[in-house]
Amino acid sequence: MPGISNVDLIIRLLLAGVLGGLVGYERERHNRPAGLRTHILVCLGSSLVMIVSVAGFGGGMGASGDQARIAAQVVSGIGFLGAGTIMRQGSAVRGLTTAASLWVVAAIGLATGIGLYVAAVATTILVLLSLYLLSGVEEYLARGRCKKSLWIRAVDQPGLLGRVGTVLGDYGVSIINVTLSESNFMETYKAETIVIELLVNIPTGFNSHNLMQQLLRVPGMLEVSWEGEDTGVCSIPR
Repeated sequence: MPGISNVDLIIRLLLAGVLGGLVGYERERHNRPAGLRTHILVCLGSSLVMIVSVAGFGGGMGASGDQARIAAQVVSGIGFLGAGTIMRQGSAVRGLTTAASLWVVAAIGLATGIGLYVAAVATTILVLLSLYLLSGVEEYLARGRCKKSLWIRAVDQPGLLGRVGTVLGDYGVSIINVTLSESNFMETYKAETIVIELLVNIPTGFNSHNLMQQLLRVPGMLEVSWEGEDTGVCSIPR
């Protein structure tokens, strides 16, 4: 192949397979939807696309054109595979890290395909450090939080959940899951009411009393309480 020797071509493809496999191995160990083989294939395919772009549209095979046009489609096209690894459970979203790793290995494959070996290897090392080391940091930071169930009854009205979420966010409380009941007319309140049950992550040291008072100030709010069994070992500060 003009411009790229057969040996160099094989080196680029082999390096792409190895680098993609290293990232895929870490995902495989954590039983993620996209594991070893998927990451290898994505990295290999991206590398080959870049090789074809350079050889075919860089004048190496007699063709001329924009070398980046074909390679650019990898960046957008990989989103199709990444979306398949993302799963939503209630308000919790899982698989974002795996989707990001697929996107990164595609970029690594493009780098090896064009011959940027140092950039490809350095990126792989940084990705592995992020996946292996920063997971421990995330677990350490999560120790200061626990899960609780928050029960709310309010007048059924548009934008209610958004206003509740804003108040919780102001206190550093994140929503994990939301369960909504059907609207029901209550004679006591002379209004259509709805019950919202939220599984939330609460930080240590936050002021529960102030949070409850702030929630009760939300327009249409009727009752607010903590209920259900704890899903983590913690207590609700007063």
